[in-house]
Amino acid sequence: MRISYLECTRCGDHLSADHPQNVCPKDGGVLYVRYDLARLRGKLRPADLRGRVATMWRYAEILPEAKPVTLGEGFTPMLPSREYQNVYIKDEGLNPTGSFKARGMSAAVTMARQYGLTKLAAPSAGNAGGALAAYAAAAGIEAHIFMPKDVPVANRMECDYYGAHVTLVDGLISDCGRMVAERKEKEGWFDVSTLKEPFRVEGKKTMGYEVGEQLGWKMPQGIIYPTGGGVGLIGMWKAFDEMEELGWIGEERPKMVTVQAAGCAPIVKAWEEGKSNSEMWAGARTFAAGLRVPKAYGDYLIMDILKKSKGAAVAATDEEILAGLRHWASVEGVFAAPEGAASLVAYQKLRASGFFRADDVVVLFNTGSAYKYLDMLEGKRGTIGTTPPASRNIGGIIGPY
Repeated sequence: MRISYLECTRCGDHLSADHPQNVCPKDGGVLYVRYDLARLRGKLRPADLRGRVATMWRYAEILPEAKPVTLGEGFTPMLPSREYQNVYIKDEGLNPTGSFKARGMSAAVTMARQYGLTKLAAPSAGNAGGALAAYAAAAGIEAHIFMPKDVPVANRMECDYYGAHVTLVDGLISDCGRMVAERKEKEGWFDVSTLKEPFRVEGKKTMGYEVGEQLGWKMPQGIIYPTGGGVGLIGMWKAFDEMEELGWIGEERPKMVTVQAAGCAPIVKAWEEGKSNSEMWAGARTFAAGLRVPKAYGDYLIMDILKKSKGAAVAATDEEILAGLRHWASVEGVFAAPEGAASLVAYQKLRASGFFRADDVVVLFNTGSAYKYLDMLEGKRGTIGTTPPASRNIGGIIGPY
């Protein structure tokens, strides 16, 4: 669909989408893509989706009007849990490049090609870099990726094989982001960092449309989402507003739950303290590389979503995450990334606390495949048994309910 304008999520200013934009020039706010959805209401119906291609581009009318750079991303399965009634596992590990990052990069690289951009750059904790490298290769665009030197080996290798220019940094993703910002003008790179351009949100929002479609356009009572940069959470919330504007759903919304690693939990801390944004987390440490984000650029959006949805923020230790990973693999047959396994830990805790009841429909997101983390998991062998997280300490829930 043709874009009407880009809207700053801080000041509300409207910007043109006729040329590439990063963030609001006035206040650095994240930009949302806006369409004339009122014109579509009543013309595009859920029934019209039947028989369409089983990728995220089945929702073409609510995505930018451009020829997609696609590798078959999206429309991942919603697996009913074998262990918990009314619980579903949305398995994003089956996307191209093995994670949900494929969605955002498909949309971002699609628009980069549409704009005629030739060099893209981004910091990455791992999976975003692999996705950018893959889609840039498919589009014939240069990719420049900055990654912490201790990212999983698979992430480094895939970027190399896709032909990206990779710089390994002795630091965190925040250090990588600083290096991109310092060099992008001199090098002629367009920055596609998390929430530093508007289209990765557009790709990620399709997860919200899929949750709606796969549950028969009935909203679940809750969605648990591993949160590093938080684009998936933000994108789904945007999707629910769009779906209501299209007349596909009503005012109901799921409780949005963010789960972070205990060793890097800035959103959880801010939620506990009742703040509207987070502080930089000092000494970030966790083997769940995608959760090692000391401060999310869009933290103010995440906090607002948690508040509006009456959601929650949960911390999971590395030991709990590893136990959850083993448990999901042995019970559900889902070999989840550590970040995704954190969703199970959060659900266990929220059921134990009474935040979720047994009859609540809850969607747990596995954001990637554990096959991307084999070197890290090998290093964890023998450190923990297969006891499911339910039998362990159920503390660690943070925030008012």
